Amino acid sequence: MEKKYHIEEINLNEILIHNFLDINHMMRMLYEGKASQSRILIVLYEYGVVSQKDLTKFLGIKSGSSSEILSKLEKSGLISRIKSEKDHRIMEISLTDKGEVFAKEALEKRQNRHNQMFKSLDNEEKALLNSLLTKLYDDWNNRFTFSNVDKNKHNSKEK
Repeated sequence: MEKKYHIEEINLNEILIHNFLDINHMMRMLYEGKASQSRILIVLYEYGVVSQKDLTKFLGIKSGSSSEILSKLEKSGLISRIKSEKDHRIMEISLTDKGEVFAKEALEKRQNRHNQMFKSLDNEEKALLNSLLTKLYDDWNNRFTFSNVDKNKHNSKEK
């Protein structure tokens, strides 16, 4: 027997989806991006010397993209790239003194922005929101992973 949904449930679900889409759009505007210069400087500030390969993997970007951005940062005098003494195939990335100043400023701006983003919520509301988002993420991650989607597609073809 199929479950019949009330119109209020459907509308509320649609409203939630649209709110998530709007928040996603706002987050993209407010956040540095996967491979912005600011984000790279902050990562280097927080982790110290990092290999180019590890930095690229951490940022979730392609090696060509990281090379281009790192070249710009290097030309600006914000980072240095030096071959590893242990393995000359590995390029180690580190902040210059100038880069450290820029990274501190970028981190401070990020922290201020994050504080402003949640200013309308008190700590109890933040904890509740975090709990609900974690619950949704865990549920969606279990039910809507690519392997589950592929299984469902595969099973529906067999029927």
